[in-house]
Amino acid sequence: MIGIYVKLPIKEGKVDECIAAFQELMKSVGQEEGCLLYSLFKDKKDPNTLIMMERYKDKDALGHHGSTEYFKAFQGKMAGFLAGAPEMKILEEVASI
Repeated sequence: MIGIYVKLPIKEGKVDECIAAFQELMKSVGQEEGCLLYSLFKDKKDPNTLIMMERYKDKDALGHHGSTEYFKAFQGKMAGFLAGAPEMKILEEVASI
């Protein structure tokens, strides 16, 4: 399993619009066979920071996600929401419940 952690600094006043864009994206991502988790969180200490947690069956599933037209279109929208560079980590799962 592969995990993805993405910390997204969002521009002041754009958080709700960004969340709505993610919710729209999730309609398509939810149909991806190898995507096991795609969850968005808001940082309780910094409401302008969103955290994306993702989990994929394998490297191929992650590659498929990144190559979809809807994800590429979403990335274009994100430029209008970001207040800085996202922090992304690709994780190898070693245990889960």
